[in-house]
Amino acid sequence: MTTPVNRRAGIRPPWLKIRVPGNLDQLPISKLVSDLGLNTVCQEARCPNIFECWTAGTATFMILGEICTRRCTFCAVGRGTPLASDRDEARRVAEAVAKMGVRHAVITMVNRDDMPDGGAEQMADTVAAVRAETGAAVEVLVSDFEGNRESVRAVIAAKPEVFAHNIETVPRLYSQVRPVAKYQRSLDVLRWASEERFDGMLTKSSIMLGLGETEDEVLEVARDLRAAGVDIFTMGQYLAPTGNHHPVRRYYTPEEFASLGDAARSLGFHHVESAPLVRSSYMAHRAVGTIQSSLHAARDIR
Repeated sequence: MTTPVNRRAGIRPPWLKIRVPGNLDQLPISKLVSDLGLNTVCQEARCPNIFECWTAGTATFMILGEICTRRCTFCAVGRGTPLASDRDEARRVAEAVAKMGVRHAVITMVNRDDMPDGGAEQMADTVAAVRAETGAAVEVLVSDFEGNRESVRAVIAAKPEVFAHNIETVPRLYSQVRPVAKYQRSLDVLRWASEERFDGMLTKSSIMLGLGETEDEVLEVARDLRAAGVDIFTMGQYLAPTGNHHPVRRYYTPEEFASLGDAARSLGFHHVESAPLVRSSYMAHRAVGTIQSSLHAARDIR
């Protein structure tokens, strides 16, 4: 099931032309996040799913600043030398989750290769603060911590419901798209998380389509992720933030996403999201709810 890599991508197709209703900056939630000095990926990316997710009680917070130490060519986050970490950030994230009424909080991070533990302690502190102050489920979306297994353990010790690390693309494209990252290292992080998990924790990863990969390569990544113990797998269309970022090589149709999603499900993932506008944290609560319902049903049958 191989498709041509060089199918040219011109103007965005109709299924990607989504009009975001209203002005995000005018939302009361936006003011709250701003007043607390926090960042949400939902707003940073002007995500077209923001109203759907926030209405459903899901929001994604980005911690450890706005400057990343990596130079991935697909990402709009600023790069350079970060400021010192803000130790009060965990408390403020918990306050925002409580005041927003978030039921499923996704906490992601910039890469912090300047920190000995890659920012794992602050991630763990943030999970603990949200857990202490709210009843929200917590999903973490972490960096690869430069392959530091102790950092993975530290985050898992805080007991997030979901541990996520994004594979992002196929191995062949890593040198172009994620020049500092390593495909096997990312797989190792996910495998370690699966091995270190406590009962009830789920693991998750995501890939972007349209960077120049083939469908065969996508499914090979899916097989690698499943072999690493990943429970939840998401696929969405890559959209270049600016003309200076990695170009879109191809726009996949909704039907192609559906076909790839079916193929991924056949590999044994507990939950798969596959559609053009799907993002890593898109409706993140839905996967957890679906899996928990399935587990309860299985117990009832037994």
